[in-house]
Amino acid sequence: MTGMTREEEGGADCIRSERVSEHVLLIRFDRYAKRNALTNAMVLEIARLLNEARADVQVRCVVFTGTETVFSAGADLKNMRKLGVMNVVNDPLRVEAWNTLQTFPKPMIAAVNGIAFGAGNELAMCCDFVIAGRNAQFGQPEVKTAGMAGDGGTQRLPRKFGPNLAAYMLMTGDPVDAQTAYRAGYAVEVCEPSKTLARALEIAEVIAKRAPLAVQATKACIHAAVGATFENGLAVERVLVIRNMGTADRQEGLAAFVEKREPRFTGIR
Repeated sequence: MTGMTREEEGGADCIRSERVSEHVLLIRFDRYAKRNALTNAMVLEIARLLNEARADVQVRCVVFTGTETVFSAGADLKNMRKLGVMNVVNDPLRVEAWNTLQTFPKPMIAAVNGIAFGAGNELAMCCDFVIAGRNAQFGQPEVKTAGMAGDGGTQRLPRKFGPNLAAYMLMTGDPVDAQTAYRAGYAVEVCEPSKTLARALEIAEVIAKRAPLAVQATKACIHAAVGATFENGLAVERVLVIRNMGTADRQEGLAAFVEKREPRFTGIR
């Protein structure tokens, strides 16, 4: 894309990976100027890295992180409006990439500082647990632009936060802070932002020392225990998200976001 900077484009190179030790892979979002907003190319790159990690017997744990001030602001709404909501959200490659995330069999930890909104929070919820900085905020703000959490958020949030707090977050679009996430059991520890990643990597090393097949089997059992109807829920979410995409309010919400004004919703399909 001529004239666009790397961060404006949001290509695969905005995802960085590093083998920090023999058995731990670190995946970092590197699009700070855009608050690590996730484009389809970035989600596909994450899936590619996870597919490699899945096949590599030496990788036993994966850690996701952003910076000390932002994890990810969510999906890139400007990119979504430019390319078309349906083309972005319902891209089969993107859907398959999210499936790779949610079915990854090895342990994943999210080291979250700053905002984890929308798709950023949905990605964190794909992880087995979260280490949060004191400045962390978790939210699904899609309803503010007449959208819905469409990458599994409506199904993961009740499981991770409990149905009441999830309903509040999904229906108001307002975030919760690190301490609220900790009390809900979503974040297992709260750290100073400068120590969040180091703590997550420390725990990853502990997990990597355990028998990898036993850990993976344990992860599969946990998923079976808390998400036996998850696939059905995702199917319902997909139908409703696609239906919502066609509403005038969704287009108005995206327009208002780009134009930095209050949206004028009508509730008319």
